[in-house]
Amino acid sequence: MPGPEKIVLLVRNSLIALHQAIQTGNFTVLRDLGAPGFREANSAAKLSASFADLSSKKINLGATAVLVPELTQPPSIDEGKGMLHLQGRFPGDEMQIDFELLFQAIDGQWRLFGLSVQPSAGSHPPIASPAPGSTALKETE
Repeated sequence: MPGPEKIVLLVRNSLIALHQAIQTGNFTVLRDLGAPGFREANSAAKLSASFADLSSKKINLGATAVLVPELTQPPSIDEGKGMLHLQGRFPGDEMQIDFELLFQAIDGQWRLFGLSVQPSAGSHPPIASPAPGSTALKETE
């Protein structure tokens, strides 16, 4: 199981890659960062279509680079397939970003295998306030 700092990095990197793909309209890099199964299942055009709703609503994921993600489920690794599952949110006053990510270990690195990102009403208050500059991952109960 990756440590909390690595989990924060995996979540942020994935959402920033999606943010850049939405901003540029080029989903090739997001696709290429994924595990082989992710790349085989998703062309750049298919990823663009999958996230067209986020793009049309002009959802800005840039804040995920500095906000602390809150996990809504404890990180888990599927014993059979060895997939790392992360589910949580980036809180916000007016809008929060809910995410579910699946990673596969490839040559000692966690590579993106599945990605779901949805905006929702920001009515959930943070569980605890992190210390200024903190990058600790918070788990919700």
